[in-house]
Amino acid sequence: MTSGDTPGRIELAIGGMTCAACANRIEKKLNKLAGVTATVNYATEKAAVSYAPGVTPEDLVAAVEQAGYTAEPPRPEEDETPAAAADELLPVRRRLAVSVALSVPVIAMAMVPALQFENWQWLSLTLAAPVVVYGGWPFHRAAWTNLRHGAATMDTLVSMGTLAAFGWSLWALFFGTAGDPGMRHGFEFGMTRTDGSMNIYLEAAAGVTMFILAGRYFEARAKRRAGSALRALLELGAKDVSVLRDGREERIPIDRLAAGDLFVARPGEKIATDGVVEEGSSAVDASMLTGESVPVEVGPGDSVVGATVNAGGRLAIRATRVGADTRLAQMARLVEEAQSGKAKVQRLADRISGIFVPIVIALAVGTLGFWLGAGGGAAAAFTAAVAVLIIACPCALGLATPTALLVGTGRGAQLGILIKGPEVLESTRRVDTVVLDKTGTVTTGKMALVDVHTAEGTTAAAALRLAGALEDASEHPIAQAIARAARDRFGPLEPVTDFENIAGLGVQGMVDGHAVLAGRPRLLAEWSQHLPAELERVTAAAQAAGHTVVAVGWDGAARAVITVADQVKPTSAQAVARLRELGLRPVLLTGDNETVARTVARQVGIDEVIAEVLPAGKVDVVRRLQAEGRTVAMVGDGVNDAAALAQADLGLAMGTGTDVAIEAADLTLVRGDLRVAADAIRLSRRTLRTIQGNLFWAFGYNVAALPLAAAGLLNPMIAGAAMAFSSVFVVANSLRLRRFRPLADTPPPAPAAGAPAREPVRV
Repeated sequence: MTSGDTPGRIELAIGGMTCAACANRIEKKLNKLAGVTATVNYATEKAAVSYAPGVTPEDLVAAVEQAGYTAEPPRPEEDETPAAAADELLPVRRRLAVSVALSVPVIAMAMVPALQFENWQWLSLTLAAPVVVYGGWPFHRAAWTNLRHGAATMDTLVSMGTLAAFGWSLWALFFGTAGDPGMRHGFEFGMTRTDGSMNIYLEAAAGVTMFILAGRYFEARAKRRAGSALRALLELGAKDVSVLRDGREERIPIDRLAAGDLFVARPGEKIATDGVVEEGSSAVDASMLTGESVPVEVGPGDSVVGATVNAGGRLAIRATRVGADTRLAQMARLVEEAQSGKAKVQRLADRISGIFVPIVIALAVGTLGFWLGAGGGAAAAFTAAVAVLIIACPCALGLATPTALLVGTGRGAQLGILIKGPEVLESTRRVDTVVLDKTGTVTTGKMALVDVHTAEGTTAAAALRLAGALEDASEHPIAQAIARAARDRFGPLEPVTDFENIAGLGVQGMVDGHAVLAGRPRLLAEWSQHLPAELERVTAAAQAAGHTVVAVGWDGAARAVITVADQVKPTSAQAVARLRELGLRPVLLTGDNETVARTVARQVGIDEVIAEVLPAGKVDVVRRLQAEGRTVAMVGDGVNDAAALAQADLGLAMGTGTDVAIEAADLTLVRGDLRVAADAIRLSRRTLRTIQGNLFWAFGYNVAALPLAAAGLLNPMIAGAAMAFSSVFVVANSLRLRRFRPLADTPPPAPAAGAPAREPVRV
């Protein structure tokens, strides 16, 4: 963590925020201090603050507390256990459960005349009171904080509307005629002035509280995942390690490993920390961290990185960096910085509420003053004024975002698309560039057989059968690709005797009475088995195409070359075409070499390629594209993509990838099919458009009904019908998302010969 580690910079954990406007208010308060630059992230609930000499951390905490919130240095990540996260959600979940159980019968009695039995209104009050007071307490508390600081948000509108509806219902029940036995909700369509003594609005108070509380719960649950990428990164490292001391191996916890210690990495084990190989040679699978699809051969003097996998022989490694200095820890910091630096998106409802709430309050006060001044009587004046507050209560507004998000994310889940939260949707609308990781995203991420080329007089079947049997005894990923292809074709493979692994060159052994060599051409040359000219040409061509070549010889002669490569997924080219149709510019970004990257890009139809990029470099590439004015979506699957996924305006993780990438991303594509990325963006854009439409109609209903309320013409029938219609409209509009159809399973139409390029489709 960076909390206080560097003089002049601290990271504070912020408490009490309920919306993006809260983060904005805290940020403004901190930035007013001389010499302070602060960024507050609502999603991670953290403030990254740089401060000049003369400013102390205590001053920063005091400034946040003056704004009505809490601040403290964050707890270490290891303290953030899943149980602790669940405990934080427990109060919200409990409030929601109570509110749902009590609100449903209140709404049912108010809306269904057949349920309005004798004195039903008193049961309605009994059930609604805990919902408004207990369930709505977070909104009332936030509204009070906003009031003390002269601000207004969605919380202010919710608290004001629900308390006005509940308070007026209490007055009508105890001092008006609404408490009389046999009271029914009126169902007259005429608009006449009334003193409101027989009108109750308990269903509005309870229903709004329940719906908005549900939205806040799902939002809080999504926010808890913000720090999961860091925890997942830290969990990737080894938990313990075998250290060599006085010639003996001793197993110790990883946190006791010190720089300079000599430790062992056996075949299949994770390398415990960054270091330099002192003994042994092996192939190290670093694709998780670097994106290179081909394992790296290492020997004495070569550097290795912690959390990569030793795929071959035993290695003795001298630790050079441990703890916070390792590459893995640096990547965790990159992810955290990218998440903290991501542009904050304020909710549309909060932005409108900041204008709408003061107008409603002013209108209510003006209505009260007008009717008192016009001699309309105190009861009629208060009725009209409170009616203004009640009709402003955001019943449909409370449904606008949660219902569209619920239907949209539910439909997405059916299609293998997981959307983390509403703030994700706003990014999809503006995206114009999509950066695609190569290994595991555009390609399968696994080495596979490409072709077998043989010398004259040798069959491909014989070469693959012998090479596959020999390579089956090796743990090297390239060897396993050949063995897997042979096993798929021939079934069980021949046993191998006298097997030997020649470090950095290949393998040798006896198979079915033949002395077989498989590996680099140099290995065969050392046994005077030189490749014929034809196979030399095949080897050169394969290497130029970015393929890996394994030479095979037996019985004293070089007889074949086998090429293997990371295969392009069958659907990747179609996926790139789909992304182009959405108006997106595809860019291939990889840590692999330029030749391989260019070959893959040609196969899938990508023009722009950025290769040989380290994880930190991937973040820099995304930042550079953003600095050019582009809005960037990033699609990746590996640990090496996590920081770039967090930095991008929209991060999409392949569900077949690592947990770290999935946690750092905004959208997860469960199927691992790149075509789903285009569907995810289409669905997200459509869901956002639905939310915006819902908000427009919800506010439109309030604005249209306010003049009637101010004129004293709002009777329960009109108000109830209008509220019900607006809510039904919002729900019905949201349910249209269930008809969303994916394009992933249909091929894109081919343009006619000579036809102009298709215009980008904006969905």
